[in-house]
Amino acid sequence: MEPVIVAAKRTPFGKYGGVFKHLEPEILLKPLYEYLLNEYSKAIEDVSEVVLGNVVGNGGNISRKSLLEAKLPQHIPGVTIDRQCGSGIEAVTYACRMIQANAGDIYIAGGVESTSRAPWKIKRPQSVYESDVPNIFERASFAPDGEDPSMIEAAENVAQVYQVTREAQDDFAYNSHQKTISALEKGHISHEILPIKVRNEWVDRDESIKPKLTLKTLSRLKPLIKSGTVTVGNSCMKNDGAVLLLVMSKEKAISLGYEEGLEFVDSVVKGVNPKVLGIGPVPAMESLLKKQNLDIDAIDGIEFNEAFSSQVLASKEMLNIPDYKFNIYGGALANGHPYSASGAQLVTRLFHMKHINTSIATMGIGRGMGHAALFKRWNRNN
Repeated sequence: MEPVIVAAKRTPFGKYGGVFKHLEPEILLKPLYEYLLNEYSKAIEDVSEVVLGNVVGNGGNISRKSLLEAKLPQHIPGVTIDRQCGSGIEAVTYACRMIQANAGDIYIAGGVESTSRAPWKIKRPQSVYESDVPNIFERASFAPDGEDPSMIEAAENVAQVYQVTREAQDDFAYNSHQKTISALEKGHISHEILPIKVRNEWVDRDESIKPKLTLKTLSRLKPLIKSGTVTVGNSCMKNDGAVLLLVMSKEKAISLGYEEGLEFVDSVVKGVNPKVLGIGPVPAMESLLKKQNLDIDAIDGIEFNEAFSSQVLASKEMLNIPDYKFNIYGGALANGHPYSASGAQLVTRLFHMKHINTSIATMGIGRGMGHAALFKRWNRNN
């Protein structure tokens, strides 16, 4: 069966410790479930499964917990996926693959992350009799000892290996903000966002966007690593946010009266050296295009997660992607990176870019991987 996405919405993305700082992941997701229940009620009863990506949550299968919190029918199961920051796009492609395998007709897929509510992790001592201060760590190890740089170190490695200058990184970050601000002013981004009410106030745009940001400000920021080029200005922020998409077989969509959407074609995941993990999209996209007998000229739009300017610029050059096809409305350097929600947000943006026919969503992933997924515009009359 052929999978199509018929609905896609996301919350605004809040800053770490920002507007959504008190909302647990299942509460962030609840308005999105309610939107699907209200607008696509005839499909929800027959949902085969809810598939969500989540990385820094409490565990315990947030997919199942959140669907019960939102009062979806109890017969719907849920599964939670962890492919680090690629978890959201993995959840979407997982749902599509299940439809291709004829395992089910309708899936809800997406991702959620609350970096603000992420629990503290404490390393268990080898002996209960140890008296050392407990070791609290922010993230699990991505790779074996000696091959597990921090994300900042990995971004700096990419900058050094692929000779991406500080000036180029700052320029890219500035332009990402400018494109995002322009898209907001023209109403291009509002279609993908579901406004959320928090403490009697409506939140309808991403909290990380900086309308007054200048290149001069970016140039004055100190490197995060001494003598390096990566700064807080040319790196994404940690964010809170959620994304849900409604995925179903083309036959089911037509039977339910849905007219258009985004058709999933194929996806590829590839691994790279964890020390330069940001270039993962390069082999993933190359393999995907080769598999489909396509070249970059056949792709109308590419959404690339902007974790760091350095990795985006290095990958973009190696893939020979022209500017006019690339992150047309800006990216994560401006609107933020809520880890597991980010990949699903890339697909959501492509869903709402109805002038784009053939498209790719791609991102670099912790532990040295890249994911690329190919989509095309679907209309039941074509």
